[in-house]
Amino acid sequence: MIAIVDYKMGNLRSVQKGFEHAGVADIVVTDDPAVLSAADGIVLPGVGAFRDASANLKASGLWDIIVSRVDDGEPFLGICLGMQLLATVGLEDGEWEGLGIVPGSCERLPGGVKIPHIGWNTVEYPRESRLFDGIAPETAFYFVHSYRLRPDDASCIIGRTEYGVPFAAAVESGSAYAVQFHPEKSSTTGLKLLANFGSIVTERGTR
Repeated sequence: MIAIVDYKMGNLRSVQKGFEHAGVADIVVTDDPAVLSAADGIVLPGVGAFRDASANLKASGLWDIIVSRVDDGEPFLGICLGMQLLATVGLEDGEWEGLGIVPGSCERLPGGVKIPHIGWNTVEYPRESRLFDGIAPETAFYFVHSYRLRPDDASCIIGRTEYGVPFAAAVESGSAYAVQFHPEKSSTTGLKLLANFGSIVTERGTR
């Protein structure tokens, strides 16, 4: 079972339907700590402000569970704001604590380009990752964001794109994966990525 974390940020149902269309059937949207603790995989989507997301996760009692499950090797997928929240700190209208799963900061995209970044953009792969199995290099995914994750250690970057400057479009750290784009809005290629994550969860569960 894969649990999509409901912390009142973003269109959770579209992510759920994306997994279902990708052939990953056992998906639940939940804000129940017990369900999250029992899940075989965790998905953290989201759209909105880092500050509000951080506050909502803490208030819901799900913050510590997410960190603990990832520490235990539970497969995790962050999407858009869910990727940014992996940082140590978010720099949006102040400084706000992130989950710290990927040490680094969440910063605004640089000036000189239209903000937010909306639309299709190609992603290259600095290194191989299971998350992109069967997806060709320079494939386009759909982005909607104004901020980006800047990891302290660039070796965790598995996908990179450019909008004004090159930035991390996807990261992998231990059992945690995250993408800045929206796979659920990225046609058949995005569904392939969701299916890949489903396979990662299934394979861990059969060990």
